Amino acid sequence: MSQPPVLLEIDARGVATATLNRPEVGNAYNAAMLDALIDGLPKLAADPAVRCLVIRGAGKHFQAGADIRWLNEVAAYPPPENYAASVATTKAMQLLNELPKPTIALIHGACFGGGVGIACCTDVVFATPDSQFGITEIRVGVAPTPISTHMINAIGLRHTRRYALTGERFDAQEAARIGLIHEVVPADQMESRLAQVLDAIFLGGPTAIAMTKRSFLGANGLLLDDRQVSLLAHEGWTQRHSPEGREGTSAFKEKRTPAWYRPA
Repeated sequence: MSQPPVLLEIDARGVATATLNRPEVGNAYNAAMLDALIDGLPKLAADPAVRCLVIRGAGKHFQAGADIRWLNEVAAYPPPENYAASVATTKAMQLLNELPKPTIALIHGACFGGGVGIACCTDVVFATPDSQFGITEIRVGVAPTPISTHMINAIGLRHTRRYALTGERFDAQEAARIGLIHEVVPADQMESRLAQVLDAIFLGGPTAIAMTKRSFLGANGLLLDDRQVSLLAHEGWTQRHSPEGREGTSAFKEKRTPAWYRPA
């Protein structure tokens, strides 16, 4: 029997742990993982016993972006199904960003594309020194529109413009410098650091925390409405469905440089 793409555990204290569970592909997301998040996050939001959410990645990496095999499949879908796939990506990020409970991401290994989106949508982010980051969508001819608003919220327009337009990789120290993560934490200290933050969270009133988080997002125009979700999804699917998007994903799959590359 295949394992679910997201493993969920809730302990007696009310700490929910969601483990991204596709380690054979670096926890790259596909339709099944997105569906699991879209189904599970509202349930966590509505459960009064859940006080916070911790997000982890199974295996060697936190989250390596979109599954390129899935992207190749999606690129061939008819427009309605292609658009629906982009809506799912956008909706999953929206639900995480607006979850009325504190969220904590523990990052190790690769954190690319959608993994960066998860970090941007999470309240507290720790990463091990070996972590590597990249907003790499443009390298395969697609646009990171489902996470664009969240990136600008987390790291500002200036840093988003650099890293989303170059696709450069950067390390944990740089991620901390630009505000993508809060702390670089050695792997052998991660659990004790998590315990400290969880204890701090449990000292706060759950309703006060939810109100504070929603107020921060609402007052700064960071609560997405249906129109904004539709627009971001539309921009994403049309670029992915374009000849350039198809060439980029094919080049990645075939381990070659895309046709648009011009060597120095």
